[in-house]
Amino acid sequence: MAKKALEIRDKTIFDGIFFKYVLKFFFTVWFKVFGWKLTPIAPEGAGITIAAPHTSNWDIFYAMGAGILLDIKMYFSIKESWCRIPVVGSLILWMGGIPIDRSSKGKGQVDLIKEFVERHKGDRIFFLFTPEGTRGAVSKWKTGFYHVAKDCGLPIFLAQVDYRTKVSGVFHTYQLTDNKVADIQAIQASYKSVYGKVPETQYPPYSGPIPEISDREAAIMKAMYSFKEAATQAEIAAKTRFEELSIEMLDFLIEKGVLERVEGIEQSKATYRLTLAGNGCLLHLSPSLA
Repeated sequence: MAKKALEIRDKTIFDGIFFKYVLKFFFTVWFKVFGWKLTPIAPEGAGITIAAPHTSNWDIFYAMGAGILLDIKMYFSIKESWCRIPVVGSLILWMGGIPIDRSSKGKGQVDLIKEFVERHKGDRIFFLFTPEGTRGAVSKWKTGFYHVAKDCGLPIFLAQVDYRTKVSGVFHTYQLTDNKVADIQAIQASYKSVYGKVPETQYPPYSGPIPEISDREAAIMKAMYSFKEAATQAEIAAKTRFEELSIEMLDFLIEKGVLERVEGIEQSKATYRLTLAGNGCLLHLSPSLA
């Protein structure tokens, strides 16, 4: 007799009135006592959410705390075999487990997520992925989250648990382009400034906090992002609508490492573009660049 296919559970720990409000009270007190804060934004709708760096089990604790406090439903992928264990399986599904059947007849992860999102239009739903795949040291990310987002037509929510600033939550909603390499590079660059619980094992390696950027400098960086390629001083000034944009200001951004001069020996003929570090910094400065 064929086993009944398992689905994503509609009601989880994030929905029950008793547990939800008990946990909300608990995390409110915990965050206050230990000095933790939430990110300023909480995206609406559904998204594939990556949480990085993942170097400790405490990451899940603070990520769950942010989800509970912001009324977000969170789900994570797990082998279907775990979800079929008596009692344990029910608990996993109640905690937000997505039962993944790898067999040829099993319903795939993308189909499960698509059907669930269709049933819960408008709800805040985070499908959580840890791109390192482990708490230990790694040399690259697993990019399954990227393909799931692409196939489901969902944005990628960039979430952090930063132990230096004690901030947990989503800092950017990333809209995918047709360039996977550039997308992954930009996303990874943003995580170089997030301080993990065990920073010596995180990937990509921690490079320090993002530089202090003024509103005017942020406007220049957003203009540079919209060009996609290099742009001249005049083009940047026109895009930002600044009456005056000096070479000195552009040089200052070059010194900060977020901008680079691409070509042109003469300053008046030079073109500029964002560095990878600049792309990563901009994702922290802007909730969305769509």
